[in-house]
Amino acid sequence: MNVILWIIASVLALAFLAAGAMKLAQPREKLVAAGMAWAGDYPAGAVKAIGGAEVLGALGLILPAVFGVAPALVAWAALGLAVTMAGAAVVHARRKENQAIAINLVLLVLTVLVAWGRFGPHAF
Repeated sequence: MNVILWIIASVLALAFLAAGAMKLAQPREKLVAAGMAWAGDYPAGAVKAIGGAEVLGALGLILPAVFGVAPALVAWAALGLAVTMAGAAVVHARRKENQAIAINLVLLVLTVLVAWGRFGPHAF
Protein backbone atom coordinates (compact mmCIF):
# COMPACT_ATOMS: atom_id res chain seq x y z
CA MET A 1 0.00 0.00 0.00
CA ASN A 2 2.94 2.32 0.66
CA VAL A 3 3.99 2.11 -3.00
CA ILE A 4 0.43 2.84 -4.15
CA LEU A 5 0.26 5.88 -1.88
CA TRP A 6 3.59 7.11 -3.28
CA ILE A 7 2.32 6.70 -6.85
CA ILE A 8 -0.95 8.50 -6.12
CA ALA A 9 0.85 11.29 -4.25
CA SER A 10 3.30 11.69 -7.14
CA VAL A 11 0.56 11.92 -9.75
CA LEU A 12 -1.37 14.37 -7.58
CA ALA A 13 1.77 16.44 -7.04
CA LEU A 14 2.35 16.71 -10.78
CA ALA A 15 -1.27 17.66 -11.43
CA PHE A 16 -1.42 20.29 -8.68
CA LEU A 17 2.02 21.66 -9.53
CA ALA A 18 0.99 22.15 -13.17
CA ALA A 19 -2.40 23.65 -12.31
CA GLY A 20 -0.99 25.93 -9.64
CA ALA A 21 1.94 27.08 -11.75
CA MET A 22 -0.44 27.95 -14.57
CA LYS A 23 -2.58 30.06 -12.22
CA LEU A 24 0.53 31.81 -10.91
CA ALA A 25 2.14 32.41 -14.31
CA GLN A 26 -0.85 33.50 -16.38
CA PRO A 27 -2.90 36.67 -15.93
CA ARG A 28 -6.50 36.07 -14.86
CA GLU A 29 -7.85 37.23 -18.21
CA LYS A 30 -5.75 34.67 -20.06
CA LEU A 31 -6.99 31.92 -17.74
CA VAL A 32 -10.60 32.94 -18.44
CA ALA A 33 -9.92 32.91 -22.19
CA ALA A 34 -8.33 29.45 -21.86
CA GLY A 35 -11.52 27.98 -20.40
CA MET A 36 -11.25 28.73 -16.68
CA ALA A 37 -14.33 30.94 -16.68
CA TRP A 38 -14.61 30.73 -12.88
CA ALA A 39 -11.45 32.86 -12.57
CA GLY A 40 -13.41 35.82 -13.93
CA ASP A 41 -15.59 35.74 -10.82
CA TYR A 42 -12.65 36.26 -8.44
CA PRO A 43 -10.01 38.95 -8.00
CA ALA A 44 -6.64 38.27 -9.60
CA GLY A 45 -5.06 38.00 -6.15
CA ALA A 46 -7.46 35.25 -5.14
CA VAL A 47 -6.66 33.26 -8.28
CA LYS A 48 -2.94 33.67 -7.57
CA ALA A 49 -3.50 32.57 -3.94
CA ILE A 50 -5.28 29.43 -5.13
CA GLY A 51 -2.39 28.72 -7.49
CA GLY A 52 0.09 29.24 -4.69
CA ALA A 53 -1.83 26.91 -2.41
CA GLU A 54 -1.84 24.25 -5.12
CA VAL A 55 1.91 24.57 -5.70
CA LEU A 56 2.66 24.42 -1.97
CA GLY A 57 0.33 21.45 -1.58
CA ALA A 58 2.06 19.65 -4.45
CA LEU A 59 5.45 20.22 -2.86
CA GLY A 60 4.06 19.14 0.50
CA LEU A 61 2.92 15.81 -0.91
CA ILE A 62 6.47 14.82 -1.82
CA LEU A 63 9.28 16.84 -0.27
CA PRO A 64 8.75 16.17 3.45
CA ALA A 65 8.83 12.41 2.91
CA VAL A 66 11.72 12.49 0.45
CA PHE A 67 13.93 14.53 2.76
CA GLY A 68 12.65 12.96 5.97
CA VAL A 69 11.93 16.37 7.48
CA ALA A 70 8.51 16.46 9.17
CA PRO A 71 7.04 13.69 6.99
CA ALA A 72 3.71 14.10 8.80
CA LEU A 73 3.27 17.19 6.62
CA VAL A 74 2.46 14.90 3.68
CA ALA A 75 -0.86 13.99 5.27
CA TRP A 76 -1.59 17.63 6.11
CA ALA A 77 -0.78 18.71 2.54
CA ALA A 78 -3.12 16.03 1.20
CA LEU A 79 -5.85 17.19 3.58
CA GLY A 80 -5.34 20.81 2.52
CA LEU A 81 -5.62 19.87 -1.13
CA ALA A 82 -8.77 17.87 -0.36
CA VAL A 83 -10.34 20.98 1.18
CA THR A 84 -9.25 22.95 -1.89
CA MET A 85 -10.94 20.42 -4.18
CA ALA A 86 -14.11 20.44 -2.10
CA GLY A 87 -14.23 24.21 -2.48
CA ALA A 88 -13.55 23.94 -6.20
CA ALA A 89 -16.39 21.44 -6.59
CA VAL A 90 -18.76 23.87 -4.87
CA VAL A 91 -17.68 26.72 -7.15
CA HIS A 92 -18.14 24.58 -10.25
CA ALA A 93 -21.50 23.26 -9.00
CA ARG A 94 -22.77 26.82 -8.61
CA ARG A 95 -21.62 27.53 -12.16
CA LYS A 96 -23.17 24.26 -13.45
CA GLU A 97 -19.79 23.08 -14.80
CA ASN A 98 -20.39 19.35 -14.44
CA GLN A 99 -17.23 18.14 -16.16
CA ALA A 100 -15.08 20.21 -13.79
CA ILE A 101 -17.01 18.84 -10.80
CA ALA A 102 -16.17 15.29 -11.86
CA ILE A 103 -12.47 16.14 -12.04
CA ASN A 104 -12.62 17.87 -8.65
CA LEU A 105 -14.31 14.84 -7.09
CA VAL A 106 -11.70 12.42 -8.47
CA LEU A 107 -8.90 14.62 -7.11
CA LEU A 108 -10.78 14.94 -3.82
CA VAL A 109 -11.07 11.17 -3.42
CA LEU A 110 -7.38 10.66 -4.25
CA THR A 111 -6.22 13.35 -1.83
CA VAL A 112 -8.43 11.94 0.92
CA LEU A 113 -6.97 8.48 0.24
CA VAL A 114 -3.42 9.83 0.63
CA ALA A 115 -4.39 11.74 3.78
CA TRP A 116 -6.04 8.64 5.27
CA GLY A 117 -3.06 6.45 4.45
CA ARG A 118 -0.46 8.88 5.75
CA PHE A 119 -2.39 9.84 8.89
CA GLY A 120 -3.27 6.24 9.60
CA PRO A 121 -1.93 2.82 8.79
CA HIS A 122 0.84 3.85 6.40
CA ALA A 123 2.30 6.88 8.14
CA PHE A 124 6.00 7.54 7.74
